[in-house]
Amino acid sequence: MSAFLLSQILMGIAVCFDLVSFQFKEKKNIIKCFICAVILISIHFALLEQWTGAGLMALAALRYFTSLYTSSKKMALLFCISTLVITFFTYAGLASIISCVAALIQTVATFSNNDKRLRQLMIMGTSLWLTHNIIIGSPTAVLLEAVFLSSNFIGYYRYYLKPAKTAEQM
Repeated sequence: MSAFLLSQILMGIAVCFDLVSFQFKEKKNIIKCFICAVILISIHFALLEQWTGAGLMALAALRYFTSLYTSSKKMALLFCISTLVITFFTYAGLASIISCVAALIQTVATFSNNDKRLRQLMIMGTSLWLTHNIIIGSPTAVLLEAVFLSSNFIGYYRYYLKPAKTAEQM
């Protein structure tokens, strides 16, 4: 099996985690899905020799795990600095810049104190990862981010935009 095919299979599995992630209301459940997905995504990027993406996704797994226990702004800063360091040492052009900005936005999202802000920032970060994945030419990575974005929009609608039923409607 080629590295490309294996990378696409791993992304397919990651899509499953992203499909369900934003259907949860509790931030901890959302984050647990993220951890599973980003580990697979990191391996995917490594198989494609996209080292900035691989490093940033490996860091994201650690970042998400840490965020289960703290929303410390100092930890967010540490992960932002780590994102910049990884990008510096793996820089390979436009894809590296886009993934760096996406990771910085998602770091702020991860350490936010409420799921509404998490969802809003994830929409921005995911849009950048979608662009990154188009540039590197990974079809399942594009699919993953499109599904992730759609799932986030659906969850956001369900929890924040859908009109609540009043007593009269019940």
